[in-house]
Order: sequence, then C-alpha cells, then structure tokens
Amino acid sequence: MTLLVFIVSLLGAMALGVPVAFALIVCGVVLMTFMGMFNTQIIAQNMLIGADTFTLLAIPFFILAGELMNAGGLSKRIIEFAITCVGHIRGGLGLVAIIAAVIMASISGSAAADTAALAAILIPMMARAGYNVPRSAGLIAAGGVIAPVIPPSMAFIIFGVAANVSISKLFMAGIVPGILMGVALIITWLIVARNDRVETLPRASWADRGRASGRAVWALGMPVIILGGIKLGVVTPTEAAVIAAFYALFVGMVIYRELKLRDLPGVLISAGRTTAAIMFLVCAALVSAWLITAANIPAEIAGYIAPLIENPRLLMLAIMALILVVGTALDLTPTILILTPVLMPIIAKAGIDPVYFGVMFIMNCCIGLLTPPVGVVLNVVSGVGRVPLGKVIRGVWPFLIAQILVILLLVAFPAIVIVPANWFY
Repeated sequence: MTLLVFIVSLLGAMALGVPVAFALIVCGVVLMTFMGMFNTQIIAQNMLIGADTFTLLAIPFFILAGELMNAGGLSKRIIEFAITCVGHIRGGLGLVAIIAAVIMASISGSAAADTAALAAILIPMMARAGYNVPRSAGLIAAGGVIAPVIPPSMAFIIFGVAANVSISKLFMAGIVPGILMGVALIITWLIVARNDRVETLPRASWADRGRASGRAVWALGMPVIILGGIKLGVVTPTEAAVIAAFYALFVGMVIYRELKLRDLPGVLISAGRTTAAIMFLVCAALVSAWLITAANIPAEIAGYIAPLIENPRLLMLAIMALILVVGTALDLTPTILILTPVLMPIIAKAGIDPVYFGVMFIMNCCIGLLTPPVGVVLNVVSGVGRVPLGKVIRGVWPFLIAQILVILLLVAFPAIVIVPANWFY
C-alpha cells in the first residue's frame, strides 16, 4: 500500500503540472501523512543535508566549465580538428560529429551543451554538403548523449551522492562504455549513410592537420588534466571540476581570446541557473529518499521481483526496461534521484556491482534524452539546428537502436565494464 501511495502521489502531482522538484516534496508530505509521522522539520533537515555535501560542489564548476568551453571557442577547435582528420572520407561530416561528441564529452559532461555546440556548427555544413538533414540531426542528438557517460559526468556525481558510490570509480568505469557508444554510432552511420550522394571535403594536408592540432591542443588537454589528476589521486572529482573551470577560463580568455570580460556575466548567470535547478532537485529528492527508506519501499518492491534476484542478468534486463520507460517521461536528473534510492537496496541484495550498475543506469537514462515526449536533447537539436522536431525524431531511430544494443551487450557481458574500470582505477 505504501508503494501505491508513493507512486500515485508522485505521478499525480506531475500530471497536474507541478514541477518535478516540488512534486518530490509533495510526495514526501503525502508519505509522511500516510505513515502518521508528518513533521516539517524532516523536510527542512533533509533538504539542508541534501545540499550540504562537498562532492556536489563539482556540479556548478563542471557546468561553468562547459559554458566557458562553448563561449571560449574550445568546442569550435575540437570540431575543426576532427574535420581535418576525417572530413575527406565519404560521410565524413557524420564521423566528425561522432568524434567531436566523444572528445567534448570528456570535457563538459553536459549532453545539452555538447549537442547545442555540435548542432550549431555541423547541421548547416551537412545540409550544404547534401546530407539527409533529419538523419544528421538524429546522429548529432545521439552523439550528444554520450556526454553523461564519459567522465567528467554530472550524472555520475548525482548518482554517486544518491547511491553512496565512489564517484572516481564511476568516472573510470564510464570510459569504455562511452567509447563503445561512439563506435556503435560510427558503425550505424556508415550503414545508413552508405548510399547518400554527398559532397566530401577536400583532404586536409599534413600541414593543415598540424595547424588544427596545434589550435586544438589546449582544448584536448582538458580531459587529460581532469582524468589524469583523478587517476593519479592528485585531485578529487570536486577539485578536478574547479581546475576544469579555471582552465577553460584561461584558455578562452588568454589563449584563444574569444571569451571577453563582457561575456562573463552571461556565462555565470547561465551556469548559475542550471546549477540552481539541479541542486533544488537534489535537495527535494533527499526528502523522498529518506521516506522511501523509512517506509521500507525497496523491500516491498524486492518482494515482487524476488524470483529475478536469483538471476542478476535477468534482473538487470528488467531494471533497464523500467528505466527506459521512466526515461521517456522524465529528464535525466529526476530519473536518477527518484529511482536510485528505490533500486540500490535491490541491487545490493542481488550482489550486482554498484559501480557497474551506476554506469548502466546512467547509460539507460541517457536513452531517455532521445525519446519523446520529453527528449530534452531532441528539442535542443531541433531548436539550435532549426529542424522540425518530428523530423529529428524520425532521424534518430537508427542511432537510438544502436545505443540500446550497446546496453544489451553490457547487460550480457558485465566484464566489459567491470574489468577496464578496475584497471583504470
């Protein structure tokens, strides 16, 4: 009965148009009332505890680093570098989109920011070269969702805090799955675009490639600094986020000189708005998380799926299906905050590696960014690239299927995630 109250109150509030953060608080109040323990101090204390975490300081700094990266010209240099490497190949601009998406993912960790930067530059270029525009927009959207999987990832930070899992381990575990997502997109693109008659760019000379590499080296240095520092134990993820923000500021203002002092207020305001929305969600979710534990909802759910606990792969498959369905209606952060406290006790009972589960969880949540009706990344591509949303949805399907196949592969063979993660860490 408690589980029913939780689901009905949460979905009911959201159906009435209540923002997700406030819906989580409403859900908490309803649960407290049902359990006969209503106390406003529980709400206040859990919201304060939710915000008072050193690890969460990484979120505003990684968000700021992403904003500075786009405003300071780092994204543009990465795309130019990819063009000189593979732009001359048939279908090369699609390969540029994928390679640039993987590189940018290792810098910002924001699907929306990376997708916007790629769409603004590449969709007009692909349209002029004769590429199928809806398919190109779908490819860019599918490439953008790699960002929350490859470190640094704000999604891993939020999951790590909610699930009490090492964020450094999550970062290291996300490298191989993120690269696999990129490889899957390359294979799919080469298949679906093989018959397109498009203009190819002239082959860049080695001198041009050298110049492009020289211009991009500062941008390419950021992931080396972030991941290298975490890998060597020199910095924590939070400290790495601070370094990333100041590095992006220095490169944008001093090296590339595209970021001006007059641009900083707008960049800071944009980063502040995004941070405020995410942090309020985290605080509100901690109220529901506390009550989920107090109401013993995970044990109730575990009772329903007890037969699956004996078969971890089947359990993972069922959970992935659940997250995929939830992700069609909720954005990435609310999905993490709502489902993590419910699922983690079940995962522990089944003996599934929490780091492996965290990577799979985030990968599946990323699929939700590509699925209507919410599909945040689809809307970003549609707005920035000026492509009707319906056409973007039609164009993304081959790449969406490719990403789902990667998830199924990792469900079948967990060692693909676990072994490299242990080696990197």
